[in-house]
Amino acid sequence: MADARSDEELMAAYLGGDSLAFRGLFDRLAPQLMRLLRARVGREADAHDLVQQTFLQLHRARNDFRPGARVRPWVVTIAMNLARDLGRRKGRRKETELADEAVLVDPRPVAADGLERAGDVRRVHDALAQLPAEQRRVIVLHWFEGLSFGEIAEMLDATPVAVRVRAHRGYERLRKLLEQGGNSDDGSRVRSDT
Repeated sequence: MADARSDEELMAAYLGGDSLAFRGLFDRLAPQLMRLLRARVGREADAHDLVQQTFLQLHRARNDFRPGARVRPWVVTIAMNLARDLGRRKGRRKETELADEAVLVDPRPVAADGLERAGDVRRVHDALAQLPAEQRRVIVLHWFEGLSFGEIAEMLDATPVAVRVRAHRGYERLRKLLEQGGNSDDGSRVRSDT
């Protein structure tokens, strides 16, 4: 049976010595982290290792957690930092790629007919891959993982306004790419530094 306490209540209980609260946090957050990390690093085994490392880091840094702060953005930030470190250790800085199954999590911003065919999934995947990294990161966290702009801003150490601007520009570019079949008017990829 799932624990009915909020993430913040579970964290407070864990900090108070309740080891079951840690398990509750793991059970609740690990699936979301697994989807994010699988999309980020591409390999299931690496993603699994990073989830484990994230919770080890959470345990080690538990006394650094600010009372009153949101738990989920803090944990996702730990996970993304570990993924970035893994990329550096492997000698490459792989852009975030979305696994096809991540696209099926929540297709809210896509046209009314949804993502019913594998071709549609591939088109969205390809269009997302063409977005600048900062826009893509915000869209993945907002659209697929359901984080609020405030949570994303906290994670990325940005203002909520800046995050909303990135999301707006990313969603607009994504819409245009999908309408054009993935390419800009001159046949080249759409590019922006934003």
